[in-house]
Amino acid sequence: MKTSVDNFFKDQWLPYAFMAPVFLYLVLFDFIPLLNELYLSFTSTSLLSPRQHTWVGLDNYRELFRSSDFIHAIWITTIYTLACVALALGIGLGAAILMDSPFVGRGVARALVTLPWAAPPVAVALIFTWIYNAQYGVFNFAQKMLGFDAFENWLDTPQRALMAILIATIWQIFPFASVVILSALQGVPKELREAAAIDGAGRFAIFRAVVWPTILPTVMILGLFITIWSLRRFDLIWLLTQGGPIGATNTLVIELYRKAFVYRDLGAGAAVGMIGLAVALVITVIHARVSSRLEAENK
Repeated sequence: MKTSVDNFFKDQWLPYAFMAPVFLYLVLFDFIPLLNELYLSFTSTSLLSPRQHTWVGLDNYRELFRSSDFIHAIWITTIYTLACVALALGIGLGAAILMDSPFVGRGVARALVTLPWAAPPVAVALIFTWIYNAQYGVFNFAQKMLGFDAFENWLDTPQRALMAILIATIWQIFPFASVVILSALQGVPKELREAAAIDGAGRFAIFRAVVWPTILPTVMILGLFITIWSLRRFDLIWLLTQGGPIGATNTLVIELYRKAFVYRDLGAGAAVGMIGLAVALVITVIHARVSSRLEAENK
């Protein structure tokens, strides 16, 4: 006679039983706070009295899109995100191709390239604050040695602050891209490369016809991750510039923090957060459709 335990383990609800703790966690710590943020975005709520809400409907959203500072934050976020994705994938792909080739000390190089990714944002911010210093920073010293005019502290210059943030960001995140792409490169069958080489294809032709189609799904999902991370990156930007100077590095996440915790307007901060979430969802849907189309074309 089968016991009730045996029947349970053979029951079709067993997978859902294993998923229940994760689902409960997501509901308690993600879904409910998200609904609370959505509600706050339609209210006038002060940080000083967070339990007192005044329903204002879409006023928070109207005020945001009428604000030149918010439109500027969207523009800065777009530039920052696109640059992070393009540069991290490009430099990561180049580094992965180099590390995939045989050379002396390849194992050491693969280990060293991951160090920037492992560094905490606080340490990275301190390093680049020193590098960009106008008086004793390495960056200006190198420019003088090469015969160029040294600039002031890039972090204090509106025209160069965003570029300075991008350099620090790419330095930290490109190792992750290189390691992921390297693992995809190592999954390309050697037989296909050898067959293409026997047919007379050069390195570029082999990469375009054999390697790239194989690693493209990995690059696509990696691009989505870097996009989402760039949209929500706060710590490094805040530690280096706090969104300045004069809003030159003021992204949506920095704007959210200012609205909610500097100006103490939780309603406006929640509205900024919901707009950021909507942008991330749109990008995810577009990525899913493009990936499905590419997968269908490759079949």
